[in-house]
Amino acid sequence: MLILASTSKIRATLLRNAAIPFEAKPARVDESMVKESLLAEGHSPRSIADALAELKALRLREPGKILGCDQVLDHEGKLVSKPTIPEDAVDQLTAMSGGKHRLHSAAVIVEDGKPIWRHISSVIMTMRQLSPDYIADYVARNWDDIRHSAGSYTLEGEGARLFHRVEGDYFAVLGLPLLPLIDFLATRGDIRT
Repeated sequence: MLILASTSKIRATLLRNAAIPFEAKPARVDESMVKESLLAEGHSPRSIADALAELKALRLREPGKILGCDQVLDHEGKLVSKPTIPEDAVDQLTAMSGGKHRLHSAAVIVEDGKPIWRHISSVIMTMRQLSPDYIADYVARNWDDIRHSAGSYTLEGEGARLFHRVEGDYFAVLGLPLLPLIDFLATRGDIRT
């Protein structure tokens, strides 16, 4: 059975819907500290997502296969984090309005303390030009959902209205490159397809 090193509801739902047996356990990682350190060392947002996914999987130290996941938002080469207050969300959406950004979703499987598989999916998100009034109203209506999301939106909710185009894997937008994970598990014989 796979161990998901996360308490993310959406990742758990994706695994459950794909009939992949798993158990979820939280991985205690100070993501802010790790991100700051990696940024100071000059790492790209893509490599930060990969490093955090691996760290989460390694942190559990459980027998079996442990899946660590992370997603970061890259806007013009800069990392965009989860908003801490509604005003941060308004600022993030205003800055990204009318432009493109990338979501990097990384997944790493660790077994016996060593990574045995990793995948990073990058998705290009093209945002509509949004009015200041709509942004303010959107944040007010959706704060409870978006405060846990880098970039202040969830594509599976009203956030879909923010976008003109999404280029890449929809599952990766939700935080888990599910199809490559299924390919790996099926190839190893862990699941049947």
